[in-house]
Amino acid sequence: MREFPALRAVVVAAVTMALVAGPAGAALGVPPPVVDPGALNTKAPVAPPEPAEQRLLCSQPIWSGPAPTGIPAVQKMLGLADAWRFSRGEGQTVAVIDTGVTAHPRLLVRPGGDYVADSDGTADCDGHGTLVAGIIAGRPAPDGSDGFSGVAPAAEILTVRQTSLAYEAKNRSRAGDDPGGMSAGGYGTVDSLANAVVHAVDSGATVINISAVSCRPAGTDAVDRALGASLQYAFERNVVVVAAAGNVQQQGACKEQNGTAGWNAVGTVATPAWFAPYVLSVASIEPDGSPSPFTLYGPWVSVAAPGSNLMSLDSKPGGTGLVNGTPQADGQVAPVNGTSFASAYVAGLAALVRARFPDLSARQVMERITRTAHGPGNGRDSRIGAGLIDPLAALTAVVPPAAAQDPAHGVAIAGPTPPPYVSPWPRRVGLAGAVGALTLLAIVLVLSIPFRREQRMPLVLPGDD
Repeated sequence: MREFPALRAVVVAAVTMALVAGPAGAALGVPPPVVDPGALNTKAPVAPPEPAEQRLLCSQPIWSGPAPTGIPAVQKMLGLADAWRFSRGEGQTVAVIDTGVTAHPRLLVRPGGDYVADSDGTADCDGHGTLVAGIIAGRPAPDGSDGFSGVAPAAEILTVRQTSLAYEAKNRSRAGDDPGGMSAGGYGTVDSLANAVVHAVDSGATVINISAVSCRPAGTDAVDRALGASLQYAFERNVVVVAAAGNVQQQGACKEQNGTAGWNAVGTVATPAWFAPYVLSVASIEPDGSPSPFTLYGPWVSVAAPGSNLMSLDSKPGGTGLVNGTPQADGQVAPVNGTSFASAYVAGLAALVRARFPDLSARQVMERITRTAHGPGNGRDSRIGAGLIDPLAALTAVVPPAAAQDPAHGVAIAGPTPPPYVSPWPRRVGLAGAVGALTLLAIVLVLSIPFRREQRMPLVLPGDD
């Protein structure tokens, strides 16, 4: 290529434009969501929206391996022992909208109702909600037999059962196959999640944790108008909502990973996580600081917390100990992994901050958590947001107050106004055409090289030296 600078320039331009244009056929790009307050429903009953029946046996989480001893590594990583010198979450009520929470002796649990069956919210057939609640507010073992503790051990858990993989609607296909269903399937919808958020707010929650996600491909119709309105409802009433960013899965609606170049790189929309600034959206991070391989990226991600190989409380009725996995059909034990549990760490931290600074608004609590997090560089990115949470810094750092209007004082705020959305497709189509033309030109130049060489060869006569 050294002899043909013009050809080299054409090829470099073609490759550069192809990289800018992105993968062929990739349906990427969405505008940020805009909340419609008119979609809010404040009068929904706390009951299943339609009859359901249990179709699977209840999950049986277990402890695998040697008995736990000492303080878990994740508690050391987050410096919780130092943070507890300033707050343990006293006086805070954390609503866990999940699969229910078993009344474990190491939890202070208040029943909050059931949108799946006829319990009061303290039935957990899936085990998921109890794992989440234990990470948020599990208390230390009275006999000191293990070093496990939740982030805010003095906080109260308000349990609201809203979804379950063990249940399905009667005479209907799995809710996960429905655009309004939760991505994991089973029973529970985006609309029942919206109702549960409103109910939790009205029941006195100061923090709400949502470790449930519904995904849809970019460009498809939104089904979460009521959920967005309920999240705004919580925010305006001074309630901090923390939501899992979502897990990339081999099957289902969350199987396509997003890019890292902002809203134009979104191929999978995850709700409620994408409703920033009304929620703190939480990604999962590994012990070395890298994003977990399963964590779903997005420009809405706020912060990150540990989400791999964790432990929490046993969800079986009468259980008193800890678990770190769930048996699978193939005989293996699935570890406690996921953004669901990373979200629980941040919800626990929100309870610590609210107890330490009771006069802060929801917005200010969220800002304190994000502005004291630690990322690998400046600013934030779509993988881990502002970075790994720092509980001690969130409780002790000097953070300037928010300059915006404070919804805690009754000032209503409008939905976030996104910048004018410009579709990326006209540009991509134009770039594709340009790339094609440049590529064709490069091929023609390459094919013409032998002919141009023959024209430049000197005439050699017999006898010439």
